[in-house]
Amino acid sequence: MRWKVLLILILSALLLAGCAQEEEKKATPTPTPTATPTVEEAKAVEVTIVTGGSAGTYYPIGGAMAQAINQYAKGVKATAVTSGASVVNARKIGNLEAEFGLLQNDVAYYAYNGLEMFKDAKIDKIRGVATLYPEIIQIVTLKENNIKTIYDLKGKRVAVGAPGSGTAVDAMQILKAAGIDESNTDIRYLNFKEVSDALKDKTIDAGFIVAGVPTSAVTDISAVRDVAIVEVPDEIYEKLKADYPFYVQVTIPAGTYKGVDQDVKTVSVLAMLATNADVSEDVVYEVTKAIFEHKDVLEAAHKRAEDITLETALDGMPIPLHPGAEKYYKEKGLIE
Repeated sequence: MRWKVLLILILSALLLAGCAQEEEKKATPTPTPTATPTVEEAKAVEVTIVTGGSAGTYYPIGGAMAQAINQYAKGVKATAVTSGASVVNARKIGNLEAEFGLLQNDVAYYAYNGLEMFKDAKIDKIRGVATLYPEIIQIVTLKENNIKTIYDLKGKRVAVGAPGSGTAVDAMQILKAAGIDESNTDIRYLNFKEVSDALKDKTIDAGFIVAGVPTSAVTDISAVRDVAIVEVPDEIYEKLKADYPFYVQVTIPAGTYKGVDQDVKTVSVLAMLATNADVSEDVVYEVTKAIFEHKDVLEAAHKRAEDITLETALDGMPIPLHPGAEKYYKEKGLIE
């Protein structure tokens, strides 16, 4: 009899212990697993895009690129800033003061290969993202100056671009092909806005502006003065092409600017977007994708963006591509 009583007591104790454990489990909240942050939730990588002066084409195009990146590139936040344009931008990219920059393809070529203004400071980490549109050499004058072709610039007051700029390099190469240099002509180093102001004030006779057409610096002059565009004839183009294969011949159509009633022959390089080899592949991929898949943002900022196409993104590319851009182009079937 005693053993039966003892068995009942043991079973009762076990039952009470089990109930207590179950109640304890119910009272203890189940821990919520920690969610892994998505790319969008993670802190965005901040990048800078160096552009050009406020009167040129780089400034609005670069600003629109930053807008497209901020809206559509996963994990990337971009800021566009003004700068001294091509040569300055290549150097800023080289030392990672900026992750991206707009510049001319000839300047990128010089930087990567250590030529011209980069002969003592080669930038071998500069990488290509995309070529964008023709950078047309526009030699602007006033009709009253009666300057028709580049030969007529000899002995005149000629602005060739900001000091150290890609425009200044182009201008001096073109002038040299026509037998013009600082020994026989008054060469002045002015940026686009300064060229515009100087022509309005008639303190120079002509000025070089290298940009897509139309560009606001020339439009501003034509609003108050009768402008003309100086021709770069065929033989000058042939001389340039022999020494500098990145030049192409183009025509500025009649009507591009007020008072320019005839087509004008000139030469061109290409605008491009570049980066540094050390910028991450993911960032460059997202930037490239945002630019080409939301090009309408760029077109809303400047008409020149209509010439930016995926099909021509590798035309005239003078330096190695960044792997991030290469990844995007492979996805799109541009390269294997």
